[in-house]
Amino acid sequence: MALEKRELGSSGIKVTVVGLGTWQFSDAWGVKDYATAKKIITKALEAGINFIDTAIVYGQGLSEEFVGRAIKELGAREHFVIATKIPGEFLAYGDVFKATRRSLRRLGVDSIDLMQVHWPPAWHNIPTCEYMRALEKLVNLGLIKAIGVSNFAPELLDSARACLAREDVVSNQVRYNLVERDAEKEIIPYAEAEGLSIIAWSPLAKGVLTGKYTPDNLPAFTDVRQNDPLFHPENFNAIYNTLVKKLLEVSRKYGKTPAQVALKWLIQASDTVIVIPGAKNEKQVEDNAVAGENWYLSIEDWLTLEEASRNLRISRVTW
Repeated sequence: MALEKRELGSSGIKVTVVGLGTWQFSDAWGVKDYATAKKIITKALEAGINFIDTAIVYGQGLSEEFVGRAIKELGAREHFVIATKIPGEFLAYGDVFKATRRSLRRLGVDSIDLMQVHWPPAWHNIPTCEYMRALEKLVNLGLIKAIGVSNFAPELLDSARACLAREDVVSNQVRYNLVERDAEKEIIPYAEAEGLSIIAWSPLAKGVLTGKYTPDNLPAFTDVRQNDPLFHPENFNAIYNTLVKKLLEVSRKYGKTPAQVALKWLIQASDTVIVIPGAKNEKQVEDNAVAGENWYLSIEDWLTLEEASRNLRISRVTW
């Protein structure tokens, strides 16, 4: 079944509402075997996913290398919209060009569809217009097709957009899931008003919303989740009892998994939203893609999860 597509801002580029995030190709998540990575990307192609998101910092270039190599071997460059990200410390004017050229080389492509600022250069005091004008120059040179940002508050996004003469920012990639909904306070209303896309990273709250884990079955994680506040017993117990149990109930009604319902909830929450769940195996890719197919939660069920989520209280002060 074909997946729903949405335009990336005003770029004219259409992507499937469910993409593939590739942070997992790194030490952070531990998928460092190319054969596994290629199987995951192959399954994304077979499932109809056309949007793949990576970043320079994922495995210090390893994720970009895996993505580029797999797409080349699959002959799928025309199928995939490729997005990557420049970290905040690489945003000096000359470094933007240097970093982009290295990304192009690792990805094995002539141009990058969406280049994003991964986070603001908060510790390096680089003026916003310095890196934004460098990105605009890269569009003019044909090395990137569109400009996005990640983890930007509306005030900084306003400043970044004001630096551009001919281009505009088309997307803001932020943490957004049924547990962590702070983006709804300012960032998503801004995107809706300005015609920008929201690319939701961690849309399954690092696995909390999959139903795989229970308060009595929390493994000792050896990946990026090891010290994540969501898995702290106080928080996880509240999330499971307040939200995940409702998610399990709703998912059974539709014959879907909790993860598919959690992703669909985000997609229905705003027509600006595109989700990019990661996957550590082919089955997860296939399952995630189902959330982009032509089925929808009823208003009643959507509101049931909305209410459960609203009643949830977690704290990141865990030590």
